[in-house]
Amino acid sequence: MWGTGSSLSGLQIGTFILTSVIPESGLLICIGWVLGGIIYWADKVQTFKLQPFIFFFYLLPQIVLDAGYSMPNKLFFSNFGSILVYAVIGTCWNAATLGLALWGCCLGGAIGDIDIGLLQLLLFGSLIAAVDPVAVIAVFEEVHVNEVLYILVFGESLLNDGVTVVLFNVFNAFVSLGGAQINAVEIIKGIISFFVVALGGSLVGVIFALLISLLTRCTKNIQIIEPGFIFILGYLSYLTAEMLSLSAILSCTFCGVCCQKYINANMDKRSVSTLRYVMKVFANGSETIIFVFLGITAIDPSIWVWNTAFILLTLLFIFVFRFIGVFFLTWILNQYRLVPLEFIDQLMMGYGGLRGAVAYGLVVLLDENKYKEKNLMISTTLLVVYFTVMLQGITMKPLVTWLKVKRAAVTERTLAEIIQNRTFDHILVAIEDISGQIGHNYMRDKWNNFEERWLYWLLMTPSARKSCDHIFNIFHKLNLKDAMSYVKEVRVTHKVGESHDNLIQLWDSVHSVCLDMHEKDLKMRESEDFNAHHLLEQHLYRGKKQHRHRYSREYLEVNKDKNEVQEIFQRTMRSRLESFKSAKMGVNPPKKISYHLKKDQPQKVRDDQTFSPSPCLHSRTL
Repeated sequence: MWGTGSSLSGLQIGTFILTSVIPESGLLICIGWVLGGIIYWADKVQTFKLQPFIFFFYLLPQIVLDAGYSMPNKLFFSNFGSILVYAVIGTCWNAATLGLALWGCCLGGAIGDIDIGLLQLLLFGSLIAAVDPVAVIAVFEEVHVNEVLYILVFGESLLNDGVTVVLFNVFNAFVSLGGAQINAVEIIKGIISFFVVALGGSLVGVIFALLISLLTRCTKNIQIIEPGFIFILGYLSYLTAEMLSLSAILSCTFCGVCCQKYINANMDKRSVSTLRYVMKVFANGSETIIFVFLGITAIDPSIWVWNTAFILLTLLFIFVFRFIGVFFLTWILNQYRLVPLEFIDQLMMGYGGLRGAVAYGLVVLLDENKYKEKNLMISTTLLVVYFTVMLQGITMKPLVTWLKVKRAAVTERTLAEIIQNRTFDHILVAIEDISGQIGHNYMRDKWNNFEERWLYWLLMTPSARKSCDHIFNIFHKLNLKDAMSYVKEVRVTHKVGESHDNLIQLWDSVHSVCLDMHEKDLKMRESEDFNAHHLLEQHLYRGKKQHRHRYSREYLEVNKDKNEVQEIFQRTMRSRLESFKSAKMGVNPPKKISYHLKKDQPQKVRDDQTFSPSPCLHSRTL
């Protein structure tokens, strides 16, 4: 037994060291190499390949939908302009410069005698220029870079996949048409189709996001099948865009981005947790299959055509033009950004241009009759994917440490930080309004007003709209936090911790009290006679005032009975709720009751003094 335990611990340590050095995607590719070698040794032919149909219709939609659903919306739309510049202009730059540079090397004789033209090289540049979201997710999440750097690279990788597919289709149509038939009219048609396909796919995604949000308004009584609707309609947005010859990737991406806020508010918390975890399982499973099959595909001698000059020049031009494009576009963006991107962040963006399965799926779609050098393109694409995922993935973490790149915060923001950030947002909107400028803060404020006035009413249930009250939600969270600390205090002071079952029952009762108070307040606020009900509570409070001294004496006694502890806690929470609602409605709150000894009691407060409306400033009654 001792030997078995020591060997297992040694295996776990070795696995931890291996995964900390090599990224998960690289390890999966290595596993694919081993499996591919076993299959080829047994059958003498590679029978398992990553088919483009399976990749684009069964594996990629789940990854894209999960990426869009998990996208931090505020961070994404705050940097949306920069992401669009990198995704559209940067991808076109990378595709055009790579194709033109390789064509110049072909004319100069540096590559050798190969049967490939300018349009085919531009098509090859368009399919290999895309930064792959699967590889970026697999590598950048392990490194934990700062939020702005992550959202720029990740957002670019999501959007430029759609741009790459559009460019691929345009150049593929040009190759089929023939170079002699291409004139100014055909070029203008290609440019127009580029924007129509990209914007049309995004619009389809937004429409399906609205449909999903409306559907979740009517699933209150069928909560068990709520996650199923999200998966079906999200996948249907991908198929609909593909059927209309639009960008399916952009459609699925914007469907996930635009619906997440409303469906999370409409659905039950258990349904939201189920949806989040099941979506992660599907996405991680698809990523695993993709990288394993990328490794298996390499063990196939029939696809390998070696041209050293073409492969090395492709790798060189990818790096050089990627860095040039990032630095040039960032220099332009920094003229307008409130917080300019630093040189180290630009360096990591250029180095983080990882290629993946999207490039391989596109290159396999090429027709062998039209592209004589198809196998050369496949071989070069596989080597570029292996080089970027393996070498750049392994060196990413040491490079981040060596350059001292800002890391993402691992702790949750405090209430003071949240309030400060929101106050700063309002200040920026006020500055733009006073100066007469229309910036993204002004536009975001207008969008928030439109959303609260119209979209909440259209896409959210009444209870979900009421729960958007941030102040009351914070108050409810503080009550739950106090409840947890109170249970711990009772466990230590009143020896409740000696019985595990009693402690569990006490916590269940405390939690149910908080939830019951929350639900009652929501129902009360939905009624039309809220003000009258509130005034009635104030009169009832005056009638109960004479009993408060007896309650304070109970706090000074040591109560070992569980029922008495629960009653005390209920009274405390209800008194806090009354104080909170009084402050929120602008009614003078009752006097604050302290449960200290008489000699430690503070001075009485005059009736003309006001209290702070923030629940954080109320004295602890526990």
